[in-house]
Amino acid sequence: METTQLVKTWAIDPAHSEVHFKVKHMMVSTVTGSFDEFSGTVKSENDDFKDAEIEFSAKIDSINTKNSDRDGHLKSDDFFNAAAYPELKFISSSLTTEGEDEYKLKGYLTIRDITKEVELDVLFNGQAVDPYGNTKAGFEITGKINRKDFGLKWSAVTEAGSIVVGDQIRLDLNVQLILN
Repeated sequence: METTQLVKTWAIDPAHSEVHFKVKHMMVSTVTGSFDEFSGTVKSENDDFKDAEIEFSAKIDSINTKNSDRDGHLKSDDFFNAAAYPELKFISSSLTTEGEDEYKLKGYLTIRDITKEVELDVLFNGQAVDPYGNTKAGFEITGKINRKDFGLKWSAVTEAGSIVVGDQIRLDLNVQLILN
């Protein structure tokens, strides 16, 4: 007799999650930013999430680099064009085991009107029940993308020849899920 597993639906707990990015500035320092408003769901039949279907989005207007002038520039058409493209989106295509609690996450990232396949490294930190009886699961997700692949092409060079904004963006997400 075949047993049918139920699909569990999880949601990102925004109070216990962070979405950060890092980019070189003037090629001598790194600027860290975040998206303060985001959401996502994960559907999986397994407690180890190996078959998970993942959807994620972040609101461009919530970008925060701790500098309002820079944030305004990032929201402009030089970069994200928040007015025309208010969200970035990710939809998974696969989550494969790479080692104990380590995965490769592949999927399609859409920024502006450009969708590209990306690959991210995932560390599964396990599950726990919080003091209120909620089941939680934690993940660390890292990866790199080239901003120009997504139409974020603004560039400038200083008088000394330094590039103002690097092309490579490092992604660093700490995500806690809550079982619905």
